[in-house]
Amino acid sequence: MAEDNLIFYEEEINKIDALISKMLKGAEAKCALLVDKDGHLITRQGFTHSLDTTALAALLAGSFASTKEIAKLVGEPEFSVLFHQGKKDHIHMSIVGERSILVVIFDDRTTIGMVRLYAKETSAELRKVFTDIQNSDRDKQSGIDSDFAAQAEDKLDDIFQD
Repeated sequence: MAEDNLIFYEEEINKIDALISKMLKGAEAKCALLVDKDGHLITRQGFTHSLDTTALAALLAGSFASTKEIAKLVGEPEFSVLFHQGKKDHIHMSIVGERSILVVIFDDRTTIGMVRLYAKETSAELRKVFTDIQNSDRDKQSGIDSDFAAQAEDKLDDIFQD
């Protein structure tokens, strides 16, 4: 999945949203975002109405990118989990697959341990969804390419046989 772009359809977003909603309930967190490493918001769940999620997604991805460089300086390939603690709200970020970041915003009604547990489980389930999406995209792409190639070949045969 290195630099491939995933295309999400409504069905996949619904699966992703259901997984994130389940995590929010279990962890008793306020909200969660799924962001790609380029800073684009994939989806969000929970109480996000007061947040500028577009700006937040870009800044969180930037935070992960800068932390990746810090990791290299200390001899690590990457830090897969980041945690920011505030006075009342906290942010837990973890890498999902190779291209996405799961962000959970929570307060003192829960603990970092609960958030980490549920985020880890959800990340594993999201990786499966991403793998299914990638495999399905490959199947669709190869089907389109082979159909197109066959049709193009037929048209060229028609043109040059006359």
